[in-house]
This record gives sequence, C-alpha cells and structure tokens, in this order.
Amino acid sequence: MTEVAFHFNVGDPLGYACRLLRKAIRAGAQVAVIAPPERLRELDAALWSFDPLEFLPHVRIAPGAQPPARLATTPLWLVERASDAPPVPVLVNLGDEVAPGFESFDRLIEIVGNDDAERQAGRRRWKHYSDRGYAIERHEVGAR
Repeated sequence: MTEVAFHFNVGDPLGYACRLLRKAIRAGAQVAVIAPPERLRELDAALWSFDPLEFLPHVRIAPGAQPPARLATTPLWLVERASDAPPVPVLVNLGDEVAPGFESFDRLIEIVGNDDAERQAGRRRWKHYSDRGYAIERHEVGAR
C-alpha cells in the first residue's frame, strides 16, 4: 500500500518543493511531481533558479507523451497526470486534487500551503486517503 505523507502549513510551496526534491535526489531517489500546467511551469523555473550553485536535473513531460529512452535515468519528472510518469517510487502532489493513479507509487507526498483554500483542499485529500485505509504521516512545516 502506498505510504502517504502530508507536509502542512508550507509558507512557500514551490521553494519547499525545490528543497524537498533536492534532498530526495541527493538520497538517490527518482521522483515524479504532479501539478496543474501553470504550477509545473512555475516549478520548472524555480528548479533552475532556487539555488544559483546547483542544478536539479529534471524533465517535463507533456500529457500523453513518451519520454525518450535516453532520459530514463533522470531523477525528477514533472507531469500533469501520474499516468504520464515513468515507474518511479515517489510522487509529490502540488495540486489541489487527489492524483489519479497515486496507488502505483510506493510513496506519495502532499504539500499543502498555508492559505485557507489550500488547507481546505488538503483536508479533502486527507479524508480521501483516510477513508480508504491509508495510514497518513503528518509533518507540520510552519506555524499558522
């Protein structure tokens, strides 16, 4: 069963995601990030600029596209649908909805900002996983 972790009250979700992804890559993990198109564009730009001395190798995959085989070892995949990600163990959700197909990943990380709309969406996702029997790990990142 997929391990689910929520990171709540994140003041800067994109900056936090960049730091979390850097940590995962340094640990040797391969990760897919799912989000709506505009958020993926923002994350793509942030990954190039959040640390001027470091580059996080990543690929953005268009919906339905098949990545070239030469990119198979890329550690970070940016996708709009979980089904477009290659078979990697970790999925990070930066969207407001439950990611269809999250069950195919070993681990799911939900990043929830600290504004009311993001918190409400996070609660709905928490309820979805909880109602289906997933044990949820909670990380309180910042104070409200």
